[in-house]
Amino acid sequence: MSRFERAFAKGPALVCFVTGGDPTPDATPAILDALVEGGVDVIELGMPFTDPMADGPAIQNANLRALGAGTTTADIFRIAADFRTRHADVPLMLMGYANPMTIRGSEWFAAECQKAGVDGVICVDIPPEEDPELGPALRAAGVSLIRLATPTTDAARLPAVLEGSSGFLYYVSVAGITGMQQAAQTSIEDAVARLKQHASIPVVVGFGVRTPEQAGAIARVADGVVVGSALVDLVGLHGARAAGPVRELTKALADAVHSARETA
Repeated sequence: MSRFERAFAKGPALVCFVTGGDPTPDATPAILDALVEGGVDVIELGMPFTDPMADGPAIQNANLRALGAGTTTADIFRIAADFRTRHADVPLMLMGYANPMTIRGSEWFAAECQKAGVDGVICVDIPPEEDPELGPALRAAGVSLIRLATPTTDAARLPAVLEGSSGFLYYVSVAGITGMQQAAQTSIEDAVARLKQHASIPVVVGFGVRTPEQAGAIARVADGVVVGSALVDLVGLHGARAAGPVRELTKALADAVHSARETA
């Protein structure tokens, strides 16, 4: 089994996002360790970018802090590789935008992912119709391409989204940017049920999930829950001392998500 498969085999999984290099590249490893200590199941590590179009103010500011600290793509791969030496079993994926992933060629990027022990990649601005830009190289390297479905992904387009994707399907529960609003629970339940009819991989829900209560409610119907902006806000507030607060929030989120395993 892959690390993703083992993580989701336990039941609903907590997926946590932080931006690599925020507040500095040297501070990120302790924050990642705090996520693991708090009980995270999957980590999503953001690659800082100058124009993060899918992200709200919290993650936009995190990108600016990371870039201001001089974070490079090489730093992200170093952080990932070092993480893998400390945590052999925790799935780690990169989230970002096409330019940093393709500027040196997709084969280069995929090889670096494989070398660093990265399990999966989310590229926000390469749609399924442009899969040849990155997908074949990642799949050849054994790295999952994780695609996004949204409230406007209808039955006609869903097969294209699922084709060539693996790891899990990320359901963006609101039509908007990260961290700004949350979809109604009933709309999430309806969407997850619809997606599960077609997807052979886990369906994970993100965007707008900030509290343990929200995460727990979603975990009762989905295979996983993504929390990002709430954790990124803690990094913005506490800087290099963020590991403790991040660990505490992660534990509360993990307890809520994992309790759904007992009630399922």
